Amino acid sequence: MGVLRREVTGSPGATATLRRPSGRARRPGRGRASLGRVALYAVLTTLAVTYVLPFVWMVSTSLKTDPQVYRIPSPWIPNPARWRNYIEAMTIVPFGKFFLNTIKYAILVTIGTVLSSTLVAYGFSRVQWKGRDAVFFLCLATMMIPGQVRMIPLYIVFSKIGWVNSYKPLIIPSFFAAAYDVFLLRQFFLTIPLELSDAARIDGASELTILGRVVIPLAKPAMAVVALFTIMGAWDNYLGPLIYLTDREQYPIALGLQMLRTTTPSFYMELQWPRLMAASAVTIFPIILLYFFTQRTFVEGISITGIKG
Repeated sequence: MGVLRREVTGSPGATATLRRPSGRARRPGRGRASLGRVALYAVLTTLAVTYVLPFVWMVSTSLKTDPQVYRIPSPWIPNPARWRNYIEAMTIVPFGKFFLNTIKYAILVTIGTVLSSTLVAYGFSRVQWKGRDAVFFLCLATMMIPGQVRMIPLYIVFSKIGWVNSYKPLIIPSFFAAAYDVFLLRQFFLTIPLELSDAARIDGASELTILGRVVIPLAKPAMAVVALFTIMGAWDNYLGPLIYLTDREQYPIALGLQMLRTTTPSFYMELQWPRLMAASAVTIFPIILLYFFTQRTFVEGISITGIKG
């Protein structure tokens, strides 16, 4: 490139040489940045396809006829598409009843978990009391106890008090907070300035008033994350209802899918896989729909609690 010369004051005859920025010097950096971005998008696209592929295959199988399922190779696009598989899957077992049971159960568990975890997290983060940190670490230590260790003792306890064959063992414990949810909400509550609570106390507000009018409006993204995690866990819960529920009229949707497999003794010989995939697609559709409408709040809550926690 060209060279630019100028006079240097205080030094007669002296010149300083300035070189214009070379456009060629920037190109390698830009090229590496573009290449890195292309590689990043390629990796993300590959991961997205990997995660979506099983769902696409499930929907494709739900529309196939019985011979198409076992054809080698099995077609990705069913021809003809058999939409009747969905009707048959919903009528072989009472899926409508199972959906209502699951919705009631998931809503109650979500309400109990969010309410109790919020109260406990507020006590661990915004209220000063002796031994607070020790009790908090003891609460976190409960997460290290495997569920398999607690399974039999809890069943014996619930059996002694007559809660077996009901939703009480699945719903009532959620009103006593969950350690992970308490930790998540506590970390978020710690990021809220204490001056807001102090100002409310000066105005005569109680702790519950501060929680309801100051903390909760600011903590909605974190509480939404807890609610989404809880409702998804309750919707997919299989082991809990399998242990405590014996009446098929009380089954949730997770046990309903298993019931669809065992309704006929010759399930595998009667080629029920298209109906099973249709029922599975209907089962996960509400969760996908819920995440679609709440993904902005979900991502915001995850990013805030992850960065500021």
